[in-house]
Amino acid sequence: MRISKLILVIFCLLVAANADAQTLSATEIVRRADQNRRGNSSHSEVTMTIVRPTWTREIGIKAWSKGTDFSLTLITSPARDRGQTFLKRGKDLWNWQPSINRMIRMSSSVMGQSWMGSDFTNDDMVRESSTVNDYTHQLAGREQVREFDCYKIILTP
Repeated sequence: MRISKLILVIFCLLVAANADAQTLSATEIVRRADQNRRGNSSHSEVTMTIVRPTWTREIGIKAWSKGTDFSLTLITSPARDRGQTFLKRGKDLWNWQPSINRMIRMSSSVMGQSWMGSDFTNDDMVRESSTVNDYTHQLAGREQVREFDCYKIILTP
């Protein structure tokens, strides 16, 4: 008798979970996909190549993040920039300059300036666009791809 009750409870939970998946709004689908992609924390090692008409530059970067409020970016190359570090804490951006052995809080007057000679600005390091908050979402369709439920969603800025 207990086993049949347990099976009934599990069946009801599965049906409820499936019904919930059927009625998700476009915004909730985008929110879940964003959370799945972002996770709670991340670590990356990348090389950024900056190309200008008269020169090209490569910058080696290691980066760590926790949520959207905390990140640490360490410059690993070229040698003249090695050790330079950027710390994002909420809306504040700090820069460690090993050449002068000091931590500098980046003021609002420098936030519009180029970051490491790239097209990114210091402000881009602090503000993060969000597919959840910066767009309206409209469900345009649903289909099966390789046995997975997939959604077509229109994002309007």
